[in-house]
Amino acid sequence: MTMNKKSIALLALCAAPLALPAAYAQDIPKVSRELVEQYVKNTWKKPPEGWQARIDQDETQRVCSETRNQPNAEQSKAILAREKATVVFPADGKVLGDWKRGEKVANTGTGGQFSDKADTYRGGNCYACHQMAAKELSFGTLGPSLLGYGKVRKFDAAEAKAAYAKIYDAQSVVACSNMPRFGTHKVLTEQQMKDVTAYLFDPASPVNKD
Repeated sequence: MTMNKKSIALLALCAAPLALPAAYAQDIPKVSRELVEQYVKNTWKKPPEGWQARIDQDETQRVCSETRNQPNAEQSKAILAREKATVVFPADGKVLGDWKRGEKVANTGTGGQFSDKADTYRGGNCYACHQMAAKELSFGTLGPSLLGYGKVRKFDAAEAKAAYAKIYDAQSVVACSNMPRFGTHKVLTEQQMKDVTAYLFDPASPVNKD
């Protein structure tokens, strides 16, 4: 198969380090950030109103992309400080809602798509990455198991507040975390984040049952 320079450039963009024959490797052109951003934007020909901002990377996303989620110590410190400043706690001081509603949020993966209707429920899809309640048999393993989350932490109020902050913006806790910034990007409402926190911390929640 004959590969031209354009094909090689596309491979360089899409693959994590790709082993190419030496003859090809010498011909790979340097790719600028501007060119990558242009390719990304060109994949979204007619984004719905308000979606353009989602295409543009913020500073944290840019750093995590450029470092492949391995920022150095200085970059990590800057990310944590910047993201911590975005966390907004409930005005009433309460971070625990209704765990039963939180269970629905954790189990639901709909919402946030171009095809959403006015009444489409937007969930957190937490089980895509975490094990939470022992009764649930289908869960992802990208994130750690959260079985007994509140019980292990002795249902401590400060720990519940920290969990709410991580749900709101995981990058305020772990730089370049894979976890979505549910509050910063308004993926979930304040009430939904309270309910998910309750799902993790309420003693009656199936997350904390043996």
